[in-house]
Amino acid sequence: MNIILSQNNGKPIYEQIVEQIKKLILSGSLNADDALPSMRLLAKELRVSLITTKRAYEELERSGYIYTIAGKGSFVCSGNHETIYNEQFSQITKELYDVVNRAKLNNISLNELKNLLVKLYEQE
Repeated sequence: MNIILSQNNGKPIYEQIVEQIKKLILSGSLNADDALPSMRLLAKELRVSLITTKRAYEELERSGYIYTIAGKGSFVCSGNHETIYNEQFSQITKELYDVVNRAKLNNISLNELKNLLVKLYEQE
């Protein structure tokens, strides 16, 4: 699993792990019932604490992206990609609504906002 962590990111390490695993699942790089590395192995590979990977896996499980079977490991959940996509889309819509309102309050034109969104979207 190719996860890249940054100390300068500003986000906690466990959140970086969560975001990147979610991205792998939503992109189809990880499929339903694929096994994830053990928490210990991932911690060793990423050179982070076991507690960090445990917290990331717990968050992924709570969010419905993975499930864990005691003694066997953690696996990608099946059949809920559409639900996850819809939840994410809804969250993004709410956040964009806030951004649009803030832009209007600060007299940022729609064209400026569109250009900024395109620029940011194409950065990654």
